[in-house]
Amino acid sequence: MNEHTDDISTDETTQRKHAAMIDRLSNLHQARISTKTNSKDPTFESTQSFLTTFTNSKQSIESSLTQIQQIPNQDPNSDLERISNSISDLEKLVAENSYFLPPYEVRSSLKTISDLKQTLDSVTSKVKPRKKFSFKNKPTKKQEPEPKPKPESESEPEHKTSYTINDSPGFRGTENAILTKEFTGSEIREFVLSDLTNCEVKLKGRFRTLFINRVRNCKIYVGPVSGSILIEEAEGCLFVLASHQIRVHEAKLTDFYLQCRSRPIIERSCGVRFGPYRLCYDGIETDLKESNLYEDTGNWANVDDFQWLRAIQSPNWSILPESQRIDMVKI
Repeated sequence: MNEHTDDISTDETTQRKHAAMIDRLSNLHQARISTKTNSKDPTFESTQSFLTTFTNSKQSIESSLTQIQQIPNQDPNSDLERISNSISDLEKLVAENSYFLPPYEVRSSLKTISDLKQTLDSVTSKVKPRKKFSFKNKPTKKQEPEPKPKPESESEPEHKTSYTINDSPGFRGTENAILTKEFTGSEIREFVLSDLTNCEVKLKGRFRTLFINRVRNCKIYVGPVSGSILIEEAEGCLFVLASHQIRVHEAKLTDFYLQCRSRPIIERSCGVRFGPYRLCYDGIETDLKESNLYEDTGNWANVDDFQWLRAIQSPNWSILPESQRIDMVKI
């Protein structure tokens, strides 16, 4: 093993739960405004400001999709990639601002992004009929074998994913490794975990945003994330995470140990289980307090399944029995 340092029911109960969730998000937003000083954070802190920027970006992407069909291009690859990157940026925008947005706006924005992805695939099949272009590229086999980049190389990703940010630090394209990283001092803007298999990841310190994409049979332990964690395509994994907002897309047979200010959101997932946060390292109490995540709200047990709109419990997730929960993990 190599070692490297570094997710509609009209029933009255359901309505009350959603109303309580909206109140909690509103209270969180007001608390952040009252405590925020001298910040250079570019997030909007205003639903209307976010919606204006989101709508302008959406309209720009739709205009580009229309134009690429009306004006033939012998080599549309660059245009298609530019549009794909714009959609990824829009998804990143939602992830970074979802901690203060009303749940309805989060769901509506994610639905818009999903529609844009489908439109891009449809347009691609028309302008490139011989070779289908997918919004999310899977790793491709190389004609000649090349050595894998070392995990500590955090500049260029080996494979492009829907959350790839070229200049963001992260671990990408790695198998059978222990990956550790410790950040001290100021909060890290964002971190990326992508295309990992059979890895153990240990991240110490404070983060603003965490993107996790295509991980399989991994154990991932992360310090507090003051903004959002967005997970897509996880199978057979174990996550220990603390964040204001956690959203999970396409996860299966995976356990989550969480501490979060808002209700975790899952979508297109099955066989996922939830328990309380189980992470310990020197200085974690300070990191949790500075990220406003020190208090256990119990929201780890209040999961919203966006694919399950009935009043009864979703069959896609469950609470981890106490007898099956892991012990406190020290990293």
